[in-house]
Amino acid sequence: MSVLYDASKCTACQACSVACKQWNTLPAEKTTFTSSYQTHDQLTPKTWTFISFDEVYENNKMQWLFRKEQCMHCGEAACLQACNHDAISHNELGFVVIDHNKCIGCGFCVTNCTFHVPRVDPITHKSYKCTGCPDRVGNGLAPACVQTCQPEALVYGKREDIMALAEARFKALQPLYPKANLYSAPNLQGINFTYILLREPKFYGLPDEPHVPVSVHAWKQVLRPFGEIAIAGALLTTAISFIKTRKKDDEKSTGKSRDQGVGKNG
Repeated sequence: MSVLYDASKCTACQACSVACKQWNTLPAEKTTFTSSYQTHDQLTPKTWTFISFDEVYENNKMQWLFRKEQCMHCGEAACLQACNHDAISHNELGFVVIDHNKCIGCGFCVTNCTFHVPRVDPITHKSYKCTGCPDRVGNGLAPACVQTCQPEALVYGKREDIMALAEARFKALQPLYPKANLYSAPNLQGINFTYILLREPKFYGLPDEPHVPVSVHAWKQVLRPFGEIAIAGALLTTAISFIKTRKKDDEKSTGKSRDQGVGKNG
C-alpha cells in the first residue's frame, strides 16, 4: 500500500499534522516561527509529520512550495539495514515500523536514514517516526493524515493504483508546471510516500537521487559480519585459554600433591 502527496493540491493547512497527533495521542509542542509561516522546522519524537513552507523568488515573483514531511517508508530502508538489534522491519503492508521492545535508542537509524527522519526520545531512549497507521489500515481505514485531507492532496491505495494516478496527474500538471517532478526514489526500490512536486527536489530540501549510504552497505555486508566473527573468535580464544590455564593448574596441583606424599613417606 502507498500514499500519494500532490503538492499542487496542498493548501498547507496542517490538518494532517493535527490528525496524526490526535490519532497517535502525541502531545502538542511549543514552537516558534522560524521563517514566514513555518513553526515546525524538523520532525521530533512527538511530531511525526508536518508541512514545510519554502518561498522561491524568480523573475520578481514569489512561489510557495509546500511539502508534507514524514517517513518515506522506503522499499530499501537504510534505517532498517543500519539497526543492529533487528528493531526495524517492513510490515505486511510495506510500511517501515519500529519495534520498541527491541529498540535501545542507539541512534543508528537517525544517523543513517536517507531522509533524516527518525528521532530518539531522550527520556524513553526509543526511536520514533511515522508508522503508516497500521492500526487503521489493518482495519480497512486510510491513515489518519490521508483521512483528514480535505483538498485530497493525499491519496491512499494499492501501490500500482497510486503510481498510475501519480503518472497521470504528473502529465496533466506539466503544461502548468514545466519543472514539476514525480519523486518516487527508484534507487530505494521505491518509496511508499510518493510525491508530486512543483519544482526540482532540491527546492524542497530533498536529494535528487536518494540512495542508501555506502557506509550502511559497508556496515551490513562487511563490518557487522566481521565484528560478529571477531566476537565469536574472541570468545573461543578466551574459552581455549581458560581450558589450558585450568589444565596447567590441575597439573601443578597434582604434581604438588605427589611431592608432598613422597616427602611424608621419606
